[in-house]
Amino acid sequence: MRPQNIFYLFCFGTRSITIKSSEKGNRLTSGFAGGLILQVNVWELAKSSEPIPIAVMGLLVLFSLLSWTVILAKFAQLSHARSANRKFLRAFRKAGRLDTIAAASTQFGSAPLVSVFDSGYTEVSRQINGRGKLTNPMSLERTLQIGISEEIAKLERRMSWLATTATVSPFIGLFGTVWGIIEAFQALGLTGSTSMRTVAPGIANALVATALGLAAAIPAAVFYNHFGHLIKEIGTRMEDFSLEFLNLTERMFEG
Repeated sequence: MRPQNIFYLFCFGTRSITIKSSEKGNRLTSGFAGGLILQVNVWELAKSSEPIPIAVMGLLVLFSLLSWTVILAKFAQLSHARSANRKFLRAFRKAGRLDTIAAASTQFGSAPLVSVFDSGYTEVSRQINGRGKLTNPMSLERTLQIGISEEIAKLERRMSWLATTATVSPFIGLFGTVWGIIEAFQALGLTGSTSMRTVAPGIANALVATALGLAAAIPAAVFYNHFGHLIKEIGTRMEDFSLEFLNLTERMFEG
């Protein structure tokens, strides 16, 4: 059988192909096989499949749904965090005094920079209330770093699910592919027939498992890298803010 005939048989069925097998009377025609890939009804396929292919497809659909839930939630969270950070940073630079900024910070409660500021302001207040000046700048710097680490940990929450989906889904799909091919060969061995009707269910299971695995893995990998870049950018912004905070406290209390 020529390679181009195989391609047409599985994808489009635009040619009429008849293949004689070693057993008299067995023929493989494209009349039944035409457009197999394009005409697969996934629901009908699932209802007629064995438990293992159904479990593979269900698991991949679950991975995909959960990863898209994380993607949408994380996209909204990071977009809001970046916007709130920009607004708070403008207010911080205009105010010039810590007490003024602290009074206005409630307007930007969702900004990660506000949490870092609150950590630093609490430490400054503790030191100032004791001696009227900043007595331990190193302690203040460590407090700001802890605040930054806590905010980055919040932003990275559930990112591991995207990494898991991107890594594991192709292998689950590959398992479904191999299982579908095994089913196709078993059907050939049991029936002794080379008709497309015999091998179509197994091949269809294999192809659907491959498609579902890729559909789950590719978006998860793309958005994992995209969100990782945004979180790194926000982390850099918080590091820069901590330096601005230290400069402001030094001007106010050490001069």
